[in-house]
Amino acid sequence: MSRLEEPAAALRGVTFTYRGAARPALCDVSLRIGQGEVVLVMGASGAGKSTLARCLNRTIPQFLPGILSGSVVVAGHDVGAATVADLAGVVGLVSQDFEAQLFSTSVRHEVAFGMEQLGVPRPEMMRRLAAALALVGLAGFDRRDPVTLSGGEKQRLAIAALLAQEPALLVLDEPTTDLDPAGKREVFAVLATLRQRGASVLLIEHETGAAEYADRLVLMQDGRVVADGAPAVLLPDVARLERLGVRPLDGDRLGAALGWRTRAASLEDAVARLRPLLPSAVSASVEGAAPSAPVGCGLDDPTQQAPTGRRPPVAGEVLVRADGLRHAYAPDRAALDGVSLEIRRGDFVALIGRNGSGKTTLAKCLNGLLVPQRGQVEVRGRPVCELTLAAVAADVGYVFQNPDQQIFAASAYDEVAFAPRNAGLAEDEVARRVQRVLAAVGLDDCGAGDPFLLGKGQRQRLAVASLLALEPALLILDEPTTGLDYAEQRRMMQRLAALHAGGLTLIIITHTPWVVAEYAQRGVVLSEGRVAFDGPLRALFAEEALLASAHFRLPDATRIGRALGLTPLSVDELLSSISPGGAA
Repeated sequence: MSRLEEPAAALRGVTFTYRGAARPALCDVSLRIGQGEVVLVMGASGAGKSTLARCLNRTIPQFLPGILSGSVVVAGHDVGAATVADLAGVVGLVSQDFEAQLFSTSVRHEVAFGMEQLGVPRPEMMRRLAAALALVGLAGFDRRDPVTLSGGEKQRLAIAALLAQEPALLVLDEPTTDLDPAGKREVFAVLATLRQRGASVLLIEHETGAAEYADRLVLMQDGRVVADGAPAVLLPDVARLERLGVRPLDGDRLGAALGWRTRAASLEDAVARLRPLLPSAVSASVEGAAPSAPVGCGLDDPTQQAPTGRRPPVAGEVLVRADGLRHAYAPDRAALDGVSLEIRRGDFVALIGRNGSGKTTLAKCLNGLLVPQRGQVEVRGRPVCELTLAAVAADVGYVFQNPDQQIFAASAYDEVAFAPRNAGLAEDEVARRVQRVLAAVGLDDCGAGDPFLLGKGQRQRLAVASLLALEPALLILDEPTTGLDYAEQRRMMQRLAALHAGGLTLIIITHTPWVVAEYAQRGVVLSEGRVAFDGPLRALFAEEALLASAHFRLPDATRIGRALGLTPLSVDELLSSISPGGAA
């Protein structure tokens, strides 16, 4: 059969309802994945994307029971009578919770395990192992314990373990969530290579930039496929994408706002269309203006225009001071190497850097979860080594990258109440704080519910609430938008912006460029365990070589602006510099 006649996978009229659920998670889904085709599936959280993926390898209904109807065919075989084990060498699935797939004591064993179960001969196994690790940028990591890897490195390892099995269909459920921009490009480059080799890929992503690497884009809503076509055809419909919880590309937002009749073919094309629309004095006006941002984001600080690389003085007191921190997980590799940093009241800091640069290690040192091997951390002038963890937590809260690592109570109310109760507060004060912080994060009607039945975005907000109950002066959030759809990301950041406007000092660790651009005031870049930059955001965004070395990709709006002699931090700011009548 030709490629068009024999699909890698085909779903016909698939409907699935989880046991005990009131409505179907999938409704009459029909979808075809051609041989050697990369199909990107996007939509809001709860649209049915992960449920679709689990139907392809029989995780549904074998491990996640419910009522399944319709037909699923993979590699020419009807999987209706197959088991998960039968499909192990045919369908490779990297789940959203990638850490749950890692269990071996070394990277080498992790990648080899699946091949061993499939009976791959040892010489072939060693060839595939080396090739898979090289493809995902983990060459030389063979003997590392996966526990010592960063979140992004673990994600790439989970992908490598499946690539080595060479499945007919590779299903990736948000495979780049924890990766820095360079890591994302590496994964997408891997997908392009696999496609050239004839592999077929179903890719589930919240990252709209992934469409660049896809043959087709499938949009889902409420368990249904609502659009299926070429990315270039579907992406310019900015209004529909936003309704579906998908962030439009900056170039498409510009085109929609300016009424362009045809889509910009590239960033260079967008630059060429915008250049004639810029007033002659726009460079001075934009560079001298406060960045436009959502209300309450704190981005109107006139000190944004300080000289590159120098952080201007901030009026607030020093909350946390780090002096000469060094910490190493292995003798030959320092995660932190002489880091000094001050966090002052009122700061909104974006801590950025490539995977493994030391960001999470620094965050854990700042709140006492890690004790640096050299150097000192002070909270309000007192060395952390002289304080209890409870005393540090009263001033410095830390939200883990995975909120499930810090949620444990039987109800959302008890989760938030735990810390103030543990601090010995009276029950009426506990109740007041719980009600206040649940309302602040938009969970005031979820107090009696089981935390683990909440969605990922809700669990993330619950983790924030549990720390806010102690009324800390500083809150550190490690990847606060990871795994959230665009609408959830925006809601999370708006709530953090409101908390910052109310007096809370914030540090966010993130690889998401638009989050940094639209919300942070100050950027701190870590590179190989050292502070490579500490200063105002617009000054940081002018340091293109530094950002490239830190694997941070500027937002497209900023990249377009830089080509025009500006440094806009958002599409809205770039649009504010455009003359009326910009249709092209």
